[in-house]
Amino acid sequence: MRVGAFLFGGVEMDDAGAGPPAPTDRRYDNEAMWRASEQMLEMGVLAEQLGYDSYWLTEHHFQYEGYEVVPNGLLFSAILAERTERIRIGTMFNIVGQWHPLKLAEDFATVHNISGGRGVLGVGRGTVPREAQALGTDIGSFDNPDQAEADALNRKQFDEAMDVIQLALREETFSFKGDIYEFPPPGIPDRGGFVETLTLVPRPLYPFETWQAITSPPTLEYVPRKGWGGVFWLKHHSFAKQFWETYAANYQAAHGREPAPGEKRMLVVNPYIADSREQAMAEVRDGHDEFWKFLGPYGWSRGYMGPDGKPSPAGLIPTLEESIENKTWLVGTADDVAAEISFYRESLGGLENLIIFPNMPGDPYEKSAEQLTRFAEEVLPKL
Repeated sequence: MRVGAFLFGGVEMDDAGAGPPAPTDRRYDNEAMWRASEQMLEMGVLAEQLGYDSYWLTEHHFQYEGYEVVPNGLLFSAILAERTERIRIGTMFNIVGQWHPLKLAEDFATVHNISGGRGVLGVGRGTVPREAQALGTDIGSFDNPDQAEADALNRKQFDEAMDVIQLALREETFSFKGDIYEFPPPGIPDRGGFVETLTLVPRPLYPFETWQAITSPPTLEYVPRKGWGGVFWLKHHSFAKQFWETYAANYQAAHGREPAPGEKRMLVVNPYIADSREQAMAEVRDGHDEFWKFLGPYGWSRGYMGPDGKPSPAGLIPTLEESIENKTWLVGTADDVAAEISFYRESLGGLENLIIFPNMPGDPYEKSAEQLTRFAEEVLPKL
């Protein structure tokens, strides 16, 4: 089992929790946000020292609130690659619609090569209108009829951009014509002729993996058809199992073979370890509540189970107890957390790629370092 660590990369907060201030009332200065970036690099170095296989952050923009302050995961990855030797480095996720697809391909290839093949291409469609609409795309969701037009545009743009990116990364020369993108644009003069194809410089010198977040039925069909890995997070354990198995069926239908147990699928969990379950719940509660105060309004809790056994309506702000019941948060002693991961290994029929989220919004990085260390030293030996 490959085990990685994923951090949002936010500012330390001394007032995290369910009450005020509201997320949009927070504002941190440039120095505090830059310090968080430096601490994220320190966590990446520590993750390698502790033996983690991979380290992931995320791409976000304009977040004066201090929750996610790294706008360019690929640039960050290149810096971390120079400070490490072994650990694989990815972004969960590069928001494709917020990039020119050829710039994303160039930058990923550069990171992948300079790291000696340690880059992982994580891609997503995005969730934050403030970022999307300022950077060239739009955001909707499959289950919100009021956003159907924005969702359709985003999916189409993402699909074409990913076709361009994969062509550019894998082929010596390429061309592409879609409804949104055309490369090369027609009629470009070049030394007495016209440009007919393009060549990405550089291209990857090493094989690479592509992983995409899967949160909706259309994406659950799309990702296995493309042959990429699927990432599953913040789902009730029974919904995670359904998506896990449907991915395998869709992959088999598209490629003529059933993936091996756990192959091409990644589970993300939020563990917290202390000397007792009661202590762990007390210590993680404020960070958990800040997480949902920030992200609940974006619909991130739709993967939770409602009272009727169906997915919760958008906007749910779950309690820590509900998150533990859903098994998205694994909270307790090292034995408790190891038992929950063993539950997933059995329930899913195999778990090849596990990612932990050890840094709640507002957490001191000293606390995150402790959680990275305890998971590596106390939980992994029990698996």
